[in-house]
Amino acid sequence: MITAPVPPEPRPARTVSFVRRHPVIWRTLASLAGGGLLALSFPPRTTWWLAVAAFALFAAAIRGRRARAGFGYGFLFALAFFMPSLFWLQNFLGEGFGPSPWIGLSAVLSLFVAVAAAGMAVVSTLPGGPVWMAALFVVAEAVRARFPFGGFPWSRVGFGQPEGWFLPLASLGGAPLLTFAVALTGCAITQFVVRRDVGPALMAVAPLAVAFATLPFVGTDAQNGTITVAVVQGNAPEGLGALGSGNEMRRNHIQRAEQLARDIKAGRGPKPDVVLMPETFTNLVPDAGNDTQLNRMVEDLGVPTLVGARQRQADGSDQNVMIVWDPRTGPGQEYAKSKLVPFGEFVPIRPVARLFTPFVDGQLDMRPGIQAPVLTAAGSTLGVGICFEVAYDDVLTQAARDGAEVLTVPTNNNWYGRTEMSYQQLAMSRVRAMEHGRAVVVSATTGVSAIVQPDGSVTRQTELYTADTLVAAVPKRTTVTLATRIGAWPEVAMVVGGLAALLWAIGSRIRQRQRRVGTNSGRTEQD
Repeated sequence: MITAPVPPEPRPARTVSFVRRHPVIWRTLASLAGGGLLALSFPPRTTWWLAVAAFALFAAAIRGRRARAGFGYGFLFALAFFMPSLFWLQNFLGEGFGPSPWIGLSAVLSLFVAVAAAGMAVVSTLPGGPVWMAALFVVAEAVRARFPFGGFPWSRVGFGQPEGWFLPLASLGGAPLLTFAVALTGCAITQFVVRRDVGPALMAVAPLAVAFATLPFVGTDAQNGTITVAVVQGNAPEGLGALGSGNEMRRNHIQRAEQLARDIKAGRGPKPDVVLMPETFTNLVPDAGNDTQLNRMVEDLGVPTLVGARQRQADGSDQNVMIVWDPRTGPGQEYAKSKLVPFGEFVPIRPVARLFTPFVDGQLDMRPGIQAPVLTAAGSTLGVGICFEVAYDDVLTQAARDGAEVLTVPTNNNWYGRTEMSYQQLAMSRVRAMEHGRAVVVSATTGVSAIVQPDGSVTRQTELYTADTLVAAVPKRTTVTLATRIGAWPEVAMVVGGLAALLWAIGSRIRQRQRRVGTNSGRTEQD
């Protein structure tokens, strides 16, 4: 019996999604989009939650990938973040050097994230993967905050959270814990979408649950009374126009302080207990007490004044100092900046640096200070973190440990124009306020000056490139937060935990490979 051949069944329509057909394309797009969202989460915007979405996208791109894929996607993620968030550097140096410094720094910082992302990809499939991924991201921030040339801790993820629900965590573990919490939440959301079980869901909500549980313990009361602080913002030429205009900056600030003195005498405002001038608004010679203009300015104010200056020392070196200037006795106690800005206040590898910065030829390296970052004025202990120092964890931590009742951040940002740089720096001050439970007073030459309460809220602030004065009473506090007390230990724990998980994951992969090789060898022998 002859049977007719059975026709082949029609092949089902191909339903393979774009994601499965083009994994490299969508992972690349996810990495770039994640980095862009992370940049958009930073001040002056208040869209802090975009940082969580950024890490969710990034985790989706690298989850289950090999280390080299994680490195590549991590570099793209970081570059999409750093280039827009550090665009203020282009405003500063772009006129004379083009985009090279901005792109170069962004690329170097991206390498730190890329290395961490290689490890994040490896640990992503471990039990508790989001925890280890977040810890390894903290490793990248910890390393670049210290290396090379003293580090560049700007644009850490935690500094983008002054408006967010995570902020109370700063009082437990500072900026590193904020970074960890944001990264953990984002990575856990991705894990939950992939696995649909309760573990990742709990990891996603745990940081916010701890933050909300911590909130009732955040204190803002005046435990040791209040101090009325006046901030003088005198204004200065914008950007590189500030080069060679030191006399104008000094004149503007003295005039604004004199106007404040007239307002006080006329009863147009409260008399402050102390006046805070910005960083390096003037130059000073070794015998600063003979500066008749500053002596007259402080005498007219009638209260101790913290004067920010670039001061020539007796040995010919310069220091960036804050000096307590008394209306009767003149200059006294001082604090010299210890964390100097690389390629700005000191220049390593000068032949190379000459290609990227104007601060090389004819510029002397400043000498870092060794004093504790506290000053005493008007019967109060004031912590001091000069400009760039607010980005480092240890400076204001030491100040709070040494008894600072209020923290001050004098700064000189006129180099950076009308960019986001000043708002990013203000965000750091807000995080430090919550971290240490202290009011923070920011005094800037060109803005943004601000009064920050111990819970990180801003009650008053100035506009950019506007001569202005702020006078406000702020609480003096003595409570030491957990973050202040334990310092860098949370960061150390996250770094050790992340690296230990990475070593475990690498060891597991090696053992699996050895088992596969052994199995294949056994089959060959049997054949």
